Amino acid sequence: MATRGRTSQDRAPGGAGPFAFAPFRWLLTARTIATLGNAAAPIALAFAVLDLTGSAVDLGIVVASRSLANVAVLLFGGVIADRLPKHLLLVGTSLAAAATQAVVAALVLSGSATIPLLVVLSILNGAVAAVSFPASAAIVPQTVPVTELRPANALLRLSLNGGAILGASLGAILIAAVGPGWGLALNAASFALAGIVFAFVRTPDAQRTVATGGAAPPASVFRELREGWQEFSSRTWVWVVVAQFALVNAAFVGAIAVLGPLVADESFGRAAWGLIIAAETVGLALGGMLALRWRPRHALGIGVGLVAVTAVPIVGLALVPLVPLLVMAFLIGGVAIEQFGVAWDQSLQQNIPQGKLARVYSYDAVGSFIAIPVGEILVGPLAHLWGTTPVLLGCAAVIVVASLAALSVRSVRRLTVGVPPADAPPAVAAGTDAAVPADPAPSQP
Repeated sequence: MATRGRTSQDRAPGGAGPFAFAPFRWLLTARTIATLGNAAAPIALAFAVLDLTGSAVDLGIVVASRSLANVAVLLFGGVIADRLPKHLLLVGTSLAAAATQAVVAALVLSGSATIPLLVVLSILNGAVAAVSFPASAAIVPQTVPVTELRPANALLRLSLNGGAILGASLGAILIAAVGPGWGLALNAASFALAGIVFAFVRTPDAQRTVATGGAAPPASVFRELREGWQEFSSRTWVWVVVAQFALVNAAFVGAIAVLGPLVADESFGRAAWGLIIAAETVGLALGGMLALRWRPRHALGIGVGLVAVTAVPIVGLALVPLVPLLVMAFLIGGVAIEQFGVAWDQSLQQNIPQGKLARVYSYDAVGSFIAIPVGEILVGPLAHLWGTTPVLLGCAAVIVVASLAALSVRSVRRLTVGVPPADAPPAVAAGTDAAVPADPAPSQP
């Protein structure tokens, strides 16, 4: 299948699948490099703050400042990513992330760090991540034909999960051996190297005239936000799944991040809890390998239904907190959620116009993540009132009900992926003008 802007020189000799395309190989390499260093950043930052003040409150302020900046800028990041060449934007955001992390590392290593300085740098880092996130997501369909989107997304997610495991492990060793400042320095170096590699991701960015069918007058930022909202809200299957994940994320993160450690302290211990959480990451990696070979036509409907499986680990925490059972439950949950992740990426990439893709993904990210703090805040007081077990079961019920409700929507069940839509214009059928996200490598600090 021919795609505009890619020539035979872009293909690997005798290559097959996504690896046959040079832009994809560079993208995969850059994001993996960024992930390897980025995985150590949260650990390094946490110990840097605790070494500085010993206060969990201070740590919460530093981390929350990044999250708030990230959410505040995400929508505008989508507009920027739709306006500018995405590979150049990724070069710039990677170098900016490297600079902010290098300053943090220098402050920590020199003993000059203060909480206000770390908050300011975290805000800058969160804003940079909000711009890189939609750009990194929306560039994927420009690197491979539409028929290769599913394996491309599976490979990207597999490399990111593997990179996160390896990076966190190596980072933890480095931090323990020489201190958190060097872990932050590693993160800065990884972003700098990733920025260099992103420069080689040469793709034909979709022009606004292709998306609109003619020459479009210059649009204001708010007009472009409205256009993105129209694309987002006009597709029932998009906003239904985002609404599903607003509930799923709030329930899952609240149960696992807040109540999970509580159950661990009361039963099998903290060391075993780390093993259980690691099992989910292994499941994500196994799920990525499965998605490389399994290509269902109604992948989104299957993925949305499989999200309900993530309720199983929560039920296990509530009723049968035994380590072997929880390890298996979390592993299976990881495999299931990865099938949704790959299907969601592919579905968006094949059905959203490239010129509006990053903005739609920004709305997706805001809608999916905005309820997470609500879940984290509510589950503690509710567990205090009603007990941990009923609240965990309630969280599991929310996940199942939200997933079944989304699956009951016809457009979710019937959306077809893997082939260009029957009514798609020729450019879409060629795999160049329909698109959206993969799992990006946001900057952490």
